[in-house]
Amino acid sequence: MNISSATRDSYPYQNEPIWSRSEKAIARTAFDAALGPELHEVIQRTKQMANAIQGSTDLWDLEHYLTQPRKEIDRKYDYRYSQLTQVFGRLLYQNRLNEDELHGLREDKLKAIRSVANFLAQEEA
Repeated sequence: MNISSATRDSYPYQNEPIWSRSEKAIARTAFDAALGPELHEVIQRTKQMANAIQGSTDLWDLEHYLTQPRKEIDRKYDYRYSQLTQVFGRLLYQNRLNEDELHGLREDKLKAIRSVANFLAQEEA
C-alpha cells in the first residue's frame, strides 16, 4: 500500500489500536513517569560505582554494568504505538506504573494492558 492509496480514516495494520491525540499525550506522560525513576536508579548506581573506581578493571566493570541496564531498558521501553499496550502491561505488572496513570485511555487499550499484566503474573505463579 502506498501513501497515496491510503485514506485518511484507514490504518495500515488492522489489529493495531489507533491512538487519539489525547491518548498519545496520556501515554507519553505515563511512559516518561515509568522510565524516569528507572533511569534515575541506574544513574545513582553508576555514580556509586564511578566513585569506587580504583583501576582499569573497575572501569570495565562499570562499562559492563551500564551495558546490561541499557539493553534491558531498550527492550522494555519501546514507544511505538503498536507496542504500547504490551509495554504498559509489563510496567503495570512490575509496579513501575499504576492504572491511575493510564486514566483517559479507551477501555479497549486498558483491557489489553490489564491482560498483559495478568498474563505475566500467571506466568510467574
